[in-house]
Amino acid sequence: MYADNLASIEKLMKDSKELIDFGNAVERLRSNRDFKRVITEGYFEKEAIRLVQLKSDPAMQSPASQTAILSAMDGIGQLVQYLQDAVRTGELAAKQLEDCERERETMMEEGAENV
Repeated sequence: MYADNLASIEKLMKDSKELIDFGNAVERLRSNRDFKRVITEGYFEKEAIRLVQLKSDPAMQSPASQTAILSAMDGIGQLVQYLQDAVRTGELAAKQLEDCERERETMMEEGAENV
């Protein structure tokens, strides 16, 4: 049972490290100058404004046009949320990794005492 618990904790630690690495990659990406220019400013800001203005354009009032505009707006929101979730998941994984390391240390100490 000790070996199974230790293996589970080590697997959880490995998975946590992967989530942390992914979250860190997103943070590096978001701080990249080109990403800021193309995605943050170009897509999240300028394209969002363009879509909001397009929504009230008299030539874009057909149901198909309105649906397409809303879909494009949703896409912006979904990408923002995806990036935020990746960072937040990485932060939570860092906390989980700390907990796992403490648990693993405790298990190893208790295992050594029982030998």
